[in-house]
Amino acid sequence: MSVSFSTIRPGLKLADQVASALEAEIRSGGLAAGQKLPTEQALGQQFGVSRTVVREAVQRLKSRGLVDSRQGSGVYVLAAGCEPLSFDPTAAASREAVLQIIELRRALEAEVAELAAQRRTPAQAQAIRAALLAIADAVASGGDGAVEDVRFHRAIGEAAGNPFLIRTLDYLAQFLQGVTRVTRANEARHREFAEQVKREHEAVVQAIEAGDAPAARHAAAQHMNNAMLRLQHADASFWQQDGARLAAVLVPPTMPA
Repeated sequence: MSVSFSTIRPGLKLADQVASALEAEIRSGGLAAGQKLPTEQALGQQFGVSRTVVREAVQRLKSRGLVDSRQGSGVYVLAAGCEPLSFDPTAAASREAVLQIIELRRALEAEVAELAAQRRTPAQAQAIRAALLAIADAVASGGDGAVEDVRFHRAIGEAAGNPFLIRTLDYLAQFLQGVTRVTRANEARHREFAEQVKREHEAVVQAIEAGDAPAARHAAAQHMNNAMLRLQHADASFWQQDGARLAAVLVPPTMPA
């Protein structure tokens, strides 16, 4: 089976781009298990990069268990298996990455809020209310409330009673806190935005307290929809300054080897 690759674009780490392109072919079956990779020279010509870049990219694939070297023979594709969730660093495109993560949050938060309304105990409802008050206290003390915001949503996750959802939220927390800092920085620039967020959070909490699952789902989804709208309407200067600075840390520039 012959596979050809296009020259990669400048601006992002070359080895990451090469590794991502090769991995996509392996996972899609374009490069089948047992197939020999083209030589470093051939891959370098196709991608328009040096053999050193290709070698670094192949090393990344080896660390992920996707290829293996055979002494004196070459590099061969292994059967692609499951691996821990990770994010392609080439997808970290500031504004686009923030909006895409909010889309992910919308799907999760709506489900979590609905389950929390169905399952929360009185103690969990109190914990959710306390977490909401902690956001206001943090802002009143001069903070951005981002850490408290993530804890608020986790309190709702705990009330949902699904350990798989909770573990997923815990994994995403490293990204959610960064996204929350972006959204809250934008909202802090507009008093009406900050008030909208308070009302949206309150609607979610009241629905959970009332045990109204459909209302909780709707309120959580609407909160995420509005968060996206507020960011989409942010002026260019925000993304050139605070937005870009805060979004830059969402995904590390390189994945761990």
